[in-house]
Amino acid sequence: MNRRAWWLIVLALIVPGSAQLVAGNRKLARFGLTATLSLWALGLLLLILGLINKTWVLWLATVPFVMGLFAVILFAYAAIFAVLTLDALRLLKLGRLYSRERWIALAAILLTASLGTSGLAYAGNLAGVQSNLIGTIFNQGGLTTPVDGRFNIMLLGADAGADRFGIRPDSISVISIDAETGDAINVGIPRNMQHVSFSAGSPMLEVYPNGWDCGLECLINAIYKDVEDNHADLYPNATKQGSTPGTEATRDAVEWVTGLEIQSYVLVDMSAFSTLIDALGGIDINVKQRLPIGGQADDLSDVKGWIEVGQQHMDGYHALWYARSRHSTNDYDRMRRQHEVEDAMLAQMDPKTILTRFQEIASAGKKLVRTDIPSGMLANYLDLATKARAKGIKSVPIVPPDFDMIHPDFTAIRETIKTAMIVTPEKEQ
Repeated sequence: MNRRAWWLIVLALIVPGSAQLVAGNRKLARFGLTATLSLWALGLLLLILGLINKTWVLWLATVPFVMGLFAVILFAYAAIFAVLTLDALRLLKLGRLYSRERWIALAAILLTASLGTSGLAYAGNLAGVQSNLIGTIFNQGGLTTPVDGRFNIMLLGADAGADRFGIRPDSISVISIDAETGDAINVGIPRNMQHVSFSAGSPMLEVYPNGWDCGLECLINAIYKDVEDNHADLYPNATKQGSTPGTEATRDAVEWVTGLEIQSYVLVDMSAFSTLIDALGGIDINVKQRLPIGGQADDLSDVKGWIEVGQQHMDGYHALWYARSRHSTNDYDRMRRQHEVEDAMLAQMDPKTILTRFQEIASAGKKLVRTDIPSGMLANYLDLATKARAKGIKSVPIVPPDFDMIHPDFTAIRETIKTAMIVTPEKEQ
C-alpha cells in the first residue's frame, strides 16, 4: 500500500490524470489526461516553432489577445490540476498506511498540489500581466519599414518634476539598428545644442523658416515645450497616432541634426523612473564624485542630502538624483551618469529578477514609457535587441570638444554618424 501510494503521487505530479486512470474514476481520468496532453501539445508546438523561427514565438508573446488567452488556459489548467491532485489524495487510502508513512504521503500529495497549482497560477498571472502591459503601452497598429536598411528610434528622457515648468526632454538620443544584423549605434544629442532646424516638410518650418535660432532660449530640448504651449495645432494627428505635438516637433529637429529618418520614438518619464528601479530591487553604481540631493541655491544651503563617493546600491530615489544632479557638474557629466544608470538597470534585468518581480516591473513600465512603436513590430525589435545586446551598442556622443554646441557643424555630425554605422570586417568576424 505504501508503494501504491507513492506511485500514485508520482503519477499525479508527472502526468496529471494518470493516477485516476490507474486507480480512480475513468471519466475524470479521460478529462484530466486530455487537458494535460493538450497543454503538452501546445508547449511542444511552441518549442518547434521556436526552433524553426524564434521570431514567430516572440510575435505570439507580444500579441495581447494571445497572451490573454494563454493566461486563461493556464488558470483553467491550474484548477484542473488542483482537482486531480486532491482526488489523488482520496485514492491513496491513507487509512491503510502505517502512521509514519501516512503523514509522509499526506505531506507529499499536499505539497504536489500546492506547488503545481501555485506554479501554474503564477505563470497564468505573468501572461495576463504581460497582455495588459503590451496592450497599454503598445497600442498602435500597423508596421514600420527600415530606411536604408535601418530602424531608427528616438529616445527621450523627459523630466517633469515638481521643480520644473512643463516637460523638457533633457536626455535625447537615437538608436539606429541594422534591420538584418542587429549592429546598433546610440547617438547622444546634448540638450543644449543650438541653431538646429527641422527636416524637410516639417510644419515647424512655417513658424521658424530659419530654424530654431534665438540663442540660449532656443536649445534643442526647449522645442517640446514651445510647441506644446504655442504650436500644438501644427500636429493635429499626433495624439491619434500615439504621440504629442512636442514629440513630433522634436523628432523633426533630431532628424535634421542626424540626417536619419526616425520611424518611432520612446519617451521615458524620469519622474516615474525611480519606480522602475525600485521594482528591480535597486541598482549598483560606482560613484566617482560626491553629489547633492536636491538644492536650487548656489550655496547648497537647501540640499536634502548627499550621494557619497564609492560603490553604492541605490534605490530609485537616489538613482534618479544621481542621474539629474546639476551642482558642480555640467550637462555632459549628467549624460554620462544617465548612461551609467541605464547600463546598471540592464545589468539588473536578469531572468531571475524579471520573473520574481515581473508584476512590479510591468506596473512601473506602464507609468514610465510612452511610445508609438506598433505592437506588430515588437517581435522584430525584440529579436534585433537580442542581437544588438550580444554585439554591443556603439556609442556616438555628439559632445564637446569634438563638436561645438553653440554653432555645431551639422555636416560633420552627419558624417560621423554615417561612419559609425560602417561595420569593419574584424567586427563582422
